[in-house]
Parts: sequence; C-alpha cells; structure tokens
Amino acid sequence: MATQLIRGMGSFFKNCACSRQNRCPHPYAIRYRDATGRQCEETGYATQQSATERLTKVYTEKSNTPRQQADLKREIGKQRFGEYASAWLARQRHYAIGSVRSVNQVLNSQVLPILESRRMNTFTSTVVEDFIMSMEERSVGLAAQQNAFDTLKKVLLDARRRGGIAEDPFDGVIPPEYIPRRITIPTLEEVHHLKEVGSKELRVIIDLMSGCGHRNGEAYAANRDGMVADNVYRITEQIEGRTRQPARLKHRKPGEFRETPMAETVRESLLRYEKDHGVDPNGYYLHTQRSTHWGHTTLEYQWNVAKQRAGITRRLTPYSLRHFFASNCLSKGIPITDVAEWMGHKNINMTFKIYRHLMPASIGRAAKALNEGL
Repeated sequence: MATQLIRGMGSFFKNCACSRQNRCPHPYAIRYRDATGRQCEETGYATQQSATERLTKVYTEKSNTPRQQADLKREIGKQRFGEYASAWLARQRHYAIGSVRSVNQVLNSQVLPILESRRMNTFTSTVVEDFIMSMEERSVGLAAQQNAFDTLKKVLLDARRRGGIAEDPFDGVIPPEYIPRRITIPTLEEVHHLKEVGSKELRVIIDLMSGCGHRNGEAYAANRDGMVADNVYRITEQIEGRTRQPARLKHRKPGEFRETPMAETVRESLLRYEKDHGVDPNGYYLHTQRSTHWGHTTLEYQWNVAKQRAGITRRLTPYSLRHFFASNCLSKGIPITDVAEWMGHKNINMTFKIYRHLMPASIGRAAKALNEGL
C-alpha cells in the first residue's frame, strides 16, 4: 500500500506482499510526477527515510522551477519525436548542406519509421535498447546502426537539456559499435600512374587529396589563395557535391578554416597548373565545360576513366587518396593528433579506429618485433 505525502510530492511503497512491510527486507519504491507532468517510478531505496529524501529533493526542484519554464518542459515532453527532430535539425545552423541531407536520410530511413509518433517524455533506456534491437532484427548494417544511434542520441540529449526528458535515456545502454573495415590504400606507383593518365584537373584533385588530406568537396574548391605559405595550404570552403555551390567546411562554423602541410611537390604541381591553364577570376582551379564547379558525378566519371586507363582493378575510390595521406603521415612518425586535425576529423577516436594499424607502435609492428626477439 502506498503512503501518500503532501499534495504534489508523490508517494512511497513496497511491491512485495509481506504482511509487515515496515520490517521486511524488500526495497521501497517511489512514485511522483516530474516537471513535465509525466509519472515516474523509482525503486531500490532501503529505508523510508531515503525514499522520502528523494521525493523531497524532486519536489523542491519542481517547486523552484519557474512556471514558464515548467510549461515549456511540459510542452517539449508532449511533442512527438518526428516534430521535435525536425525542429532540432532546423536549429543546427553549423551543419553544412551535405550534413543536413545525411541526417535527414538517417532519420527517414532508420529512426522515424520506428519512433516518429512517440512522445518525447516517454523515452527511457528501455525504449532506446528496443530501438537498437529492432535494427538488429532488420539486419541493418553496423555502420548504419551507429549513424542512427548517434543521430537519435543528439536529438534526445537536446530534449533532455531543455527539460523535456527527465532521466538520461542512454543510462546503461550499450551502443552499436561499428569497426571500420580494413581500408584500401593506393600505392605510390598507383597514385603516380593515375596522375599520368588522368586529366589535368584530376591531377589537381589527386595532389590535394593525397598530399594535403583534402576531402572530395574541399578539393573541388581548390583555390590559388589557399597557398598561404610555401608549405601551408589553408582550406576555407568546400563545393557541395550535388548543388555544386560553395559551402562551409564540415564540422566548422561559417568563416572557420583549417590548415594542412603542403609538400613541395604539391605546391609545384599547383603553380604549374596555374601557369599552363590559369585560374578563373575568383582564383578557382577547377571548373567544368559549362563553367560550373566540379561535383560528385564529374569526379566519379574522371576517376573511373583514369583507373581504366591505368589498368587498376583494385577497389580504389577517390577517398582512398585521403587514406594515402594518413598512411604517409603516420608511417613517418607524425602524431595521430596532428593527422586528425589536418584531415578535419571532429573526433580523434574515428581517426584512431581507422588508422590505428598504421601507427609506428601498432600491434602488427609490435608482433613483428617480438617475433624477431623469439
């Protein structure tokens, strides 16, 4: 039987059938309504005093919450996930166009079909775990599972920060872990051969991606003004691959940039291209026959033609050139923290997962050294 306290404070009780509950060893549970108006239950309190202390703390926090703030929390808590996620994405002004499109794709393909109609204040760790299990049952790939989980986490933690979710819905949840597959790194001979048979514009792409660590879209935006020093290239923008329009860098706010080391061979290649073919009035190196910026379809066509001419059958993509850059850096003993910064990774953990085996102190190298000692 529940013991009711003052109005609005909640109650404590035991879930056992013992006749003398005040002396039995079973824990107390409490029931109350949080600031969003949602009824909550907690258990595991050894004594009445610890249960009432918890209820008192919750009641005090709720009483000290301004009415307007409490109403906002309740309003957020009652929203459906689909509605809240749409509003959340619109607030992410730091997202580049491509990032917005990617998040929308993840939401529409994995998250919304399962969670769109659920109210925000009903999300618990059990709901999140059930969502992960649903992806496993549908045989969703681990990479897609991790993307969906990361997107869901950003939305729900934003709602919790704003008071729409009372408890951490990720407490105790084991996230799906995607371990990137072994990457394919071009050999130096393959890089040189692709440059020899590729177009003059593709050579610029190859030089910047393999020599400075550019992403595809950043290489499309190759500009004379990027060479801020003889050995430094400043990446200030990218060309969005579908719209073919300039956009801010991934994981950067408008106006932010990053700088990468520029090898002498890359600098000479860019200067030679400018001397032989010139740049447009805005300093851009690359443009199509229609005087538009390069896009994904342009690169895909040119890359496949060059691979065919070079007789390369291995599974190499333009992004493999970024792997070449990372491999070149790490094999020369450059710290992985610097490599992560130059490549524009938001989190060094991703850099570590992908390129760990390339580091001088990797497990493979250690095993070889130990074998020599045996």
